Amino acid sequence: MKRLPILLTFLLTVLACGGNGIPAPTVTPLSPLGADSTSQAESQPQPESAENVPTQTSAQSALQFPDPNQYEWKLVINGFTRPVDLQSARDGSGRLFIIEKYGVIRLVKDWLPSPQPFLDISDRVNEGGNEMGLLGFAFHPDFEQNGYFYVNYTGAGGHTRISRFTANGDTADPNSEQVLMVIEQPYENHNGGMVAFGPDGYLYLGLGDGGLAGDPHKHGQNTQSLLSKILRIDVNNGVPYSIPADNPFGNEVWAYGLRNPWRFSFDRLTGDLYIGDVGQGEWEEVDYLPVGSPSGANFGWSVMEGGHGYDGLFQEGMLLPVAEYSHSNPYSGCSVTGGYVYRGSMPEWNGIYLYGDYCTGTVWGLILSNGQWQTQVMFETGHSITSFGEDENGELYLVSDTGGVYNLTKK
Repeated sequence: MKRLPILLTFLLTVLACGGNGIPAPTVTPLSPLGADSTSQAESQPQPESAENVPTQTSAQSALQFPDPNQYEWKLVINGFTRPVDLQSARDGSGRLFIIEKYGVIRLVKDWLPSPQPFLDISDRVNEGGNEMGLLGFAFHPDFEQNGYFYVNYTGAGGHTRISRFTANGDTADPNSEQVLMVIEQPYENHNGGMVAFGPDGYLYLGLGDGGLAGDPHKHGQNTQSLLSKILRIDVNNGVPYSIPADNPFGNEVWAYGLRNPWRFSFDRLTGDLYIGDVGQGEWEEVDYLPVGSPSGANFGWSVMEGGHGYDGLFQEGMLLPVAEYSHSNPYSGCSVTGGYVYRGSMPEWNGIYLYGDYCTGTVWGLILSNGQWQTQVMFETGHSITSFGEDENGELYLVSDTGGVYNLTKK
């Protein structure tokens, strides 16, 4: 994650993030990445069983992109301090919950932020670095009954903490914290931060490679390190959790070779996983795993950056991204923000995965149409996109570092 409004001008120069040198929207079939002999389709894992894999139909997913000129990201809430995540409890209340990076979760009802925080743990959150702070959270699938939710934040020493809190009504008790994991971080950056429950009921956690640059400690391909990974744990069994029997390496690691998976999400209809993995110096990527894929996926970092060699060359078994964009020609990005598959009330958007770039505010659409991944620039928002979010009805929101929350809607 490269998020730094104060030094944005500097970043734009050093990382070639500046300008809006993005061509007019075109539908672009994505060509094979990486090794010439390996296509994206060939590099994707096959589900362990076809029994639980939903069949893609025209009712479930659009096969072409709608005209983006007929839609907009409409400001619905404003005034937050460095918001970085938006979640819904999916409890029928219609409430939205928004993280402010310094350590507060705000509750929104009927588009009005509550004056009282839902949770305030600013007394224990360390946001001394730009990529540190309260970074992500997720509600337990049985939140309506048990009141549990889980957060990812950097605490004392800048180390990652995964904790559970308990809510009662519109507030959560900061003294209810149960720390599940403390993961040492060698540097201030690349902390990841995503927290999400998968369709299997397990808790998934995004951890970056520990920072600095170029994965100096080579966490990416080390399956015994918890950094540069997506972790998977069972919070419904064990104290404070247990490791699922099919985790591939006998530890919390479920997938590896990710530089900084700042935001990932599961398609609420199909269960497919989409990962926005922040690149090093040139390539931002979106990775994909269909529901039912075996554990142990290797996304290549730091051997690969996107579909391109970084510390080496493509190796058999590595999974190539289904979409990527550069920091230079033809785009000018700097840091991908993974989004969600749209599953709301506008059927023309149904099944389209939306993701963006922090520096440029560009939003792309991504679909799998007739066996071919296609991507298209959909919007030039001008926002510093820290996150996307979805409400309990599947409508999508864009979160800006400058304090606004925007809803995708018809003009």
